[in-house]
Amino acid sequence: MRVILAEDSTLLREGLVRLLAEEGHEVLAAVGDAEALLAEVEATTPDVVVTDIRMPPDHTVEGLRAAVRIRELRPEIGVVVLSQYVERNYATQLLTSSAERVGYLLKDRVAQVEEFLDALERVHAGGAAIDPEVVRQLLIRTTHADPLTRLTPRERTVLEALAEGHTNAAIGEKLHISLSAVEKNLNAIFDKLGLSRTTGYSRRVLAVLRYLES
Repeated sequence: MRVILAEDSTLLREGLVRLLAEEGHEVLAAVGDAEALLAEVEATTPDVVVTDIRMPPDHTVEGLRAAVRIRELRPEIGVVVLSQYVERNYATQLLTSSAERVGYLLKDRVAQVEEFLDALERVHAGGAAIDPEVVRQLLIRTTHADPLTRLTPRERTVLEALAEGHTNAAIGEKLHISLSAVEKNLNAIFDKLGLSRTTGYSRRVLAVLRYLES
């Protein structure tokens, strides 16, 4: 895939450039601030953008703003944001805007090379890739939402795997349950969360994201 990187840490940025190149991907640009990121996206045609949330000059939400802007102007481009910590407001702002071609990963996940590359592939393919730790903390913080508290423990584990962007088959493999059991749990989740009449891939991620704002 064709990738643009935005990360102000030179060490991490160059490490990602080398990793992606070794995997056969093309790094179109590697920049250190959000302004340069937007300029490169406008000048080239990347498949996926990987950006840190906090970058110069203020080290607040420059990368997130750039990511949201890219998704507004170029929805065909996948966007993966990297964060040092689970930041609830940033996560919900990015993830609830759309359920497709989006990822939110903790920087520690980059060290898990196979998981990081798999996340990029999922976003490139039109899916979602949400760090398991992000999902876990966001779900913990939304236990006051009545629809979520109605879920059984098994349904909640399926919901977590679903929010990470896994397919039904991958959920079954991850949780060691049959495909029919996955489908049964998903149907129960959709019913309890009031999504039974929603169709398409978006329903799968909305099953989590709709309630992250609660």
